[in-house]
Parts: sequence; C-alpha cells; structure tokens
Amino acid sequence: MNRRPLGRSELVIEPLVLGGNVFGWTVDEARGFDILDAFVAEGFTAIDTAEGYPNWVPGNPPGMSETIIGKWLKARGNRESVHIISKVNSGKKEGGLKAEAIQASIEASLKRLQTDYLDLYFSHWPDAGATHEETLSAYDTLIRAGKVRVIGASNYTAAMMKEAQETAVIKSLQRYEVTQNRYNLYDRAEFEALAPYLVENDVGAIVYYSLASGFLTGKYRDSADLGQSARGGGVGQYLNDKGLAILGALDAVAAEADATPAEVALAWLIAQKGVSAPIASATSVKQVESLARGARLALPDTALDRLNRAGS
Repeated sequence: MNRRPLGRSELVIEPLVLGGNVFGWTVDEARGFDILDAFVAEGFTAIDTAEGYPNWVPGNPPGMSETIIGKWLKARGNRESVHIISKVNSGKKEGGLKAEAIQASIEASLKRLQTDYLDLYFSHWPDAGATHEETLSAYDTLIRAGKVRVIGASNYTAAMMKEAQETAVIKSLQRYEVTQNRYNLYDRAEFEALAPYLVENDVGAIVYYSLASGFLTGKYRDSADLGQSARGGGVGQYLNDKGLAILGALDAVAAEADATPAEVALAWLIAQKGVSAPIASATSVKQVESLARGARLALPDTALDRLNRAGS
C-alpha cells in the first residue's frame, strides 16, 4: 500500500483517512474505540476531525469527536504512530480565521485531543473577515511553536488557493500544503476545477463526502430507503437519473471485481489525478474492513472509464 506525500511537506499518509464526524453522533465512545482500533489494525494512520464535529447534535458539548479521539489516544498510548487532522472555523463564523480565534481554537482542540500538536490543521471554511496574511501568520506562529506540523485549506477554490499561496511567498510564511474539498463519483465539478492547480503546484488533496453521505454504498435506491439512517436526509439529492446511472455502473464494476459498490467508489477516487486520499466514515468494524478493501482495490482502466462516463 503506497503512502502518499501531502504537498511538499514531509507528512505522508496511506490512501485512506478515517472520518471522525460520526463520533458523538451515530457512534458512541465505546464503538468509536472499536472503530479506531480496527482502522489502525488495518495499517492506516490518518484520522480526521474538527472543532465542530458533531456540534449539530442537540446537547453535545463542543468538539465531541475530538474528545472521543483524545480519550482513545490516551488509552492506547499511540499518539506518535497516528496522524491527527483537525480544523478551525467549523461554524463558518465571522472572524473564525483571525489570529485570536485560531489561537483559542487550537488550544481547545489540543486539550480535547489530549495532545500537544496536530499533524495537519485546516482552515475549515474560508473567512472573508480575515486576510490570508493574518491567517497564515497565525499558523506560522503555531508551526514555530511545534503545535502544528502542516496546514491546509478546506473548501477553498483555485482562486482562493492561488491568492493564499502568493501571500505565503511574498510574506515568507508557511503555505497551505493540502486541500480538503468535496469529491465523489456524483459531486465532481468543484474538485475537478481545482485539481489542475493542485497538480501544477504540488499541493496534496484529501477529499470528503467520498461516498456521498452513503449514497454510493448502494444502500439508498429510492425515497423509501432514506429513513434507514440519520444521514438519509442528505441523500435525497442523489436520487435522480444521474445518481441511478452511477449506481448501475458501480453495481456492474463491483460484480466484476468481487467487491461492494462502496469499495469500488473509494478505489475510483484513489485513482483520480490529484487525490492524496479520500476521507470515509464508519459506524462499525465491519465497515472499516470494507473501507480498507476499497483502499487496496486497483480497478482496470475499462472499469474506471465506465464509472467516469456514468458520473460525468
């Protein structure tokens, strides 16, 4: 299994990142520990979370996902053997990427995660109220203090990335080495518009919504299926001719590859130019095992072409 560098940084990861958005939502602490144990047992190391996961659950304290992961890190004593990814400005709040907000957020995240550094720290959403210079200067301070190893930008366009990277050069600051944007067989336009810039400038890409909120698992085939899980509400947008065509192609390729649709969808993502690794969440150990198979699945060109045509 090839490890992939994130931009020009020394940080390298395997081609699969575990999504922590479900911890404290559809996954409780005990099951979260089982999932995290299974993920590292499969040989993977990168775990993605955020200060805002899952703050949308009524009654949750802030950063419940980070808290669960932090308890697991302490219990297992394995901080140096895993890569922890988190994000600031999860609520898209005004001033969320100003220096003071970043400083407060990193301290809170580190406390919840029970660690003194993050391997990768993302600007979760752009903030028009903060200049690139202020934001990157704040990150530069954190990197120099050893609290963050590498920084990234999530949900940034190519124009935003270009502006930020030019600022980094002019002001002699650390640049964003990796992006995090939505990308899957159905949602392709945003990332594919950004990818040429990433490839040309040697910027890594970790992509989210890899399975389109579970739609690409094949679990949801019509509106009657939407009540199967807490995430079903976000799947209805995919129940159309394009979505069903993608499921048809996934079914066909999965049958040929002796795999599941979800495994095929992940394998397609990993094969795409510019993608360092997809993020995928799991709510059971069985799902972790399936994600691992998907990350190791190599699809022939004919299968990739078939999937490309279905999702174009």
